Amino acid sequence: MIIHMLTAVAPVNIAVIKYWGKKNEDLIIPVNDSVSVTLSKKEMCAKTTVACSEHFECDRMWLNGKEQDLQAPRLQNCIKELKKRAKNVKITNWHLHICSENNFPTAAGLASSAAGFACLVKALSALYDVEGDLSKIARQGSGSASRSIYGGFVHWLSGTQDDGSDSIAQQIASKEHWPEMRAIILVVNGNKKEISSTKGMQQTVLTSSLLSYRVSNVVPRRVEMIKRAIMEKDFQTFAEITMKESNQFHAVCLDTFPPIHYLNSTSYEIMHLVHSYNEFYGENKVAYTFDAGPNACLYLLEKDVPEIISIIKTAFPPNGDDDDTSFIKGLDTRHISISKMLHDSLHINPKPGAINYIINTQVGSGPTIIQEQHLLDGKGFPSSKSK
Repeated sequence: MIIHMLTAVAPVNIAVIKYWGKKNEDLIIPVNDSVSVTLSKKEMCAKTTVACSEHFECDRMWLNGKEQDLQAPRLQNCIKELKKRAKNVKITNWHLHICSENNFPTAAGLASSAAGFACLVKALSALYDVEGDLSKIARQGSGSASRSIYGGFVHWLSGTQDDGSDSIAQQIASKEHWPEMRAIILVVNGNKKEISSTKGMQQTVLTSSLLSYRVSNVVPRRVEMIKRAIMEKDFQTFAEITMKESNQFHAVCLDTFPPIHYLNSTSYEIMHLVHSYNEFYGENKVAYTFDAGPNACLYLLEKDVPEIISIIKTAFPPNGDDDDTSFIKGLDTRHISISKMLHDSLHINPKPGAINYIINTQVGSGPTIIQEQHLLDGKGFPSSKSK
């Protein structure tokens, strides 16, 4: 049996200028531009194997070991668009088997859909021999997936055309541009959120008066300011805009009716800790941002990572017998002690177990095709390792 099979891995991206709200639900055209940072695939990624064969009886898909409905409109939009552009036309008539998995929590406000759809589009584009910009296709699966098509620092344009033809992502700078930039993910809650991003955006567009002001008066200026900060490697400005953006995004969620609450008490304690730390040094040394969930992404420079991780461990120590290897994942970092003066200024009241674990990571590249470790076996079904 002849099977054509390819596997891709794709990164998570965490927005610093937030995307929230669509002006076209079907085409996933956003109400405003957004800017994001693509994170390293070594620590957080989606992995997808696609296969097609004239002997497959129907299209099938598995996500994190569970079979999914492959007829979901957003999936079908991506697949149809890729088939339309295919150079390898013959195999577009064959049925597909797709197997995908994430190495981080799904639907918990950590951009799993962005990584997942970017990965699917990358894998299928290679299978069907599709050339050209893929961000527009990935956008039709998940809006933020358009940004995960590129590495480094990325700008997703909302566009002006009704058909979404100019709503695409563009790279601002590669990961090599600002090598000192780091990101620390604080996983507060890995459970699926109560209100999906899709439903939340719909409610906000319908009911929030703050959203229209934000789209018209705030975002355009912030986009230009943070792009300039990235190009100039101006962390002070980058951090201030990132935190203000996060705050305003959640203010818009609260301005929605009924209000949407994605943050929890630990989220607010993280925000307070960051501001206290920056105040101690008299400058922005770390910035928080929260997407549609309680989990924090902290942006900072490499030189400050050891101290920040030590502070996080002090404020939110692991439960019980958890050691550093299970509590701190990702890049290695040296252990340092916090000075008494800094510790006292932060007024830390430890909350054991409030943070499940930390992912220490950095800026990364876009999706890639890998030559091994397929999630499907020789017959096109999930391998034992992927179940």
